[in-house]
Amino acid sequence: MSDLTDAVRARLIGAGAPPTAAHVAAALRAEERVLGDTEVLSLADEVRADLVGAGPLEPLLRDPGVTDVLVNGPDEVWVDAGGGLRLTPVRFADESAVRRLAQRLAAVAGRRLDDTAPYADARLPGGVRLHAVLPPIAPGGTTLSLRLPRRRAFTLDELVSAGAVPPAGAALIGGLVAARVAFLVTGGTGSGKTTILSSLLSLADPGERLILVEDSAELRPAHPHVVGLEARPPNVEGAGGVTLHDLVRQALRMRPDRLVVGEVRGREVVDLLAALNTGHEGVCLS
Repeated sequence: MSDLTDAVRARLIGAGAPPTAAHVAAALRAEERVLGDTEVLSLADEVRADLVGAGPLEPLLRDPGVTDVLVNGPDEVWVDAGGGLRLTPVRFADESAVRRLAQRLAAVAGRRLDDTAPYADARLPGGVRLHAVLPPIAPGGTTLSLRLPRRRAFTLDELVSAGAVPPAGAALIGGLVAARVAFLVTGGTGSGKTTILSSLLSLADPGERLILVEDSAELRPAHPHVVGLEARPPNVEGAGGVTLHDLVRQALRMRPDRLVVGEVRGREVVDLLAALNTGHEGVCLS
């Protein structure tokens, strides 16, 4: 049905019509094709995903268990659903289809992705983190890395039950939060730093005001008073960038009971140390 999908897509684009079931049905009538209601709805979903969604990746992104979707060219789509990477049967029609999707997603996030800017890092509406690289920087074809935001924060008790944190360790780190001691969560990529930090922030007193400063919003503590600040890279003209350093300085003026920095790796550490030296308690870093 790919030829029919292409024809319907072309008609909708030419008419400037959104890919609703009604508009898809009208485009089908113009193609003089007769399909049942189920087929029309299926085709509408396919065209909508291709025009305003994530194309063939849409079902993977809707799966509540998937945390990462990785595209290594048109013939390799991998996912991680908590049990390690596995190859999926999802395929793109060709390299051009992957490139179009990558460029459209980057444009949605306000990023440029073309031969003069062959890679992009951005956050999509809904919180999905996008990284894309175009050939010839990626010789095997356009590469996409999509990281999905966590649906919820795990409690410390859940982490203990799962064996991720020993009971004695849970008691120790829970005590650190209760005592409002400044602490640092460290570890390698994928080791669970964000998961641990989110669970610990959920233990903070409900009367406290948490200011979260992150490069990409990933922390989701179960807490009633959370204000999130997110860094922003420069636009295509090289203007408008907001760094973690900028946000830490703003956060200190926002009456934080706890200042949380999701990933310390630059000069923002200077402002954090100054804050600690001037009496700010309960600073949390990873």
